[in-house]
Amino acid sequence: MKVLSTEIGIASYYGEKYHGRRTASGEIFDMYKFSAAHKEHPLGTIARITNLSNGKWVVLKINDRGPFIKGRIIDLSYGAAEKLGFVREGLTEVKIEVLKWGPKKQ
Repeated sequence: MKVLSTEIGIASYYGEKYHGRRTASGEIFDMYKFSAAHKEHPLGTIARITNLSNGKWVVLKINDRGPFIKGRIIDLSYGAAEKLGFVREGLTEVKIEVLKWGPKKQ
């Protein structure tokens, strides 16, 4: 699949505190599924996230806004962070590759 945009930076994750709440897209957040929050990418964007420290990757949908902490580029669901192998550390450097823009991309 063609990569439409690439970004590298620090990822964090979120989980229990937001489990069952509505995301910015209106979906109910399920901490065990693969989803993410990004400040700018349109909601509904599909991206491949690769943990640069171990090469593990997931494909997920951006359905929320955040992270709101300086220096972080994406907030992943607990399930995605677990698959990428950084739950214990809490943060990791990732590569975000947009595979399909959400419907609001200009």
